[in-house]
Amino acid sequence: MSEAISPATMVVWGGLLLGIIFGAVANKTNFCTMGAISDVVNMEHWGRMRMWLLAMTVALIGTSLLSYLDWVDLSKTIYQRPSLPWLSLLLGGTLFGIGMTLAGGCVNKNLVRVGGGNLRSLVVLIFVGISAYMTLKGLFGQWRSVYLDPVSIDLATLGLQNQALPTLVGKLTGLSAKTALLATASVVALGLLGFVFKDKRFRSNVSHIAGAVVLGLLVVAGWYLTGNIGYGENPETLETVYFATNTRTLESLSFVAPTAFSLELLLLWTDKSLKVTFGIATAVGVALGSWAYALASGNFRWKNEGFSSFDDLRGQLLGAILMGFGGVTAIGCTVGQGLTGVSTLALGSFLALAGIIGGAVVTMKWQQR
Repeated sequence: MSEAISPATMVVWGGLLLGIIFGAVANKTNFCTMGAISDVVNMEHWGRMRMWLLAMTVALIGTSLLSYLDWVDLSKTIYQRPSLPWLSLLLGGTLFGIGMTLAGGCVNKNLVRVGGGNLRSLVVLIFVGISAYMTLKGLFGQWRSVYLDPVSIDLATLGLQNQALPTLVGKLTGLSAKTALLATASVVALGLLGFVFKDKRFRSNVSHIAGAVVLGLLVVAGWYLTGNIGYGENPETLETVYFATNTRTLESLSFVAPTAFSLELLLLWTDKSLKVTFGIATAVGVALGSWAYALASGNFRWKNEGFSSFDDLRGQLLGAILMGFGGVTAIGCTVGQGLTGVSTLALGSFLALAGIIGGAVVTMKWQQR
C-alpha cells in the first residue's frame, strides 16, 4: 500500500498548478496592474482597471467566506498582525509603484513576459530577486528593520486583536466577529461590484470578466491550500504547523519575496535545509503557464530585445531594485497586497495599495512631462 501524499507535497504541487493557471490567464487577458493604471492615467480607459478590481472583489468574497466558515485562520497571516508598520507599508508601496513603472511592469507581468520568451524581463527579475533578498536578509534589510519597521502602531493597545477592518468595525459597533466580517465584506464587495459593472463595455467583455473571476478564485484557492490542506501535525516534532510556506504560516499568491527565495534556492542548491515552497512553486508556475499559453496560441517568440539605450537600461534596473525593496518592505506587490492582502481586509494592505497606485501615478505623470 502506497504512503499518503504529505501535506507539504500537496502544497507545493498545488501552488505550481495555481501558478500555471494564473500565468496562462494573465497572458491571455493581458492582465497587468501597471498597464491598468497607465490606461486610466494616459487614456482615461478603465477596462483593465475594472478587471483588476473584479479579481480583487472575487478574492475578497471567497476569502471572507473561508474565514467565516472557519476553514482558515486569517489572523495568523502576515497581513493581519496587530502591529501596523504604516511607514514601511506606505513607503514600500510607493517605491514599488515607482519601480514597476520604470521597469515597464510589476513582477507578475515580468514573469508572464519571461514565459512568452522575453529575455529582458529575465534580467529585470534577477535584479528584483537580488534586491528583495537584500531587503529580507541583507543590507537593505538592516535599513528596513532599523529605520522603517519600528515606526508602527500597536493596535493591541487600542483593544484590537488584529488589523482586519472587520475587527475595527466590530470594536466600534459591538457586532460579533462573524457578523462584522459579513457586514464589512458585503459593503466593500458591493461597492466594488457596483463600480466595476456600471460600465456597459466592461459588462460585454466576457474575456476580462471570466479572467478576473478565475484570478480572484486562485487567491482563494491559495488560502485554502496553505491554510487548510497544508495545516497539520508535523510527524517529526508533533507540532501543528503550516507546511511548505516561507512565512511558516498560511499564504496565497505573491511574487516579490518568492522571487528572492527562488534565487536563493538556485544559488544554494546543495543546502539541504532549503526546500521548494508554495511561493517558489507559484512563481515558477506563472512563467510556465504563460509559456504554455504562448505556445498553444502560436505567440511564443524568443525576444532578445536588449535595452534600447543606457537610459533605458538604467531605468529598468533601477525599477527592478525599487520593486525588490518596496515589495518586501510593503509585504507584497500588486498581487501580494493588491489581491491577496486586500482579500483579508487588512488595514495595512489598503495602505500599501494606496502607495503602489500613488507611486505609479506620480511616476507616469513625471514621465509624460
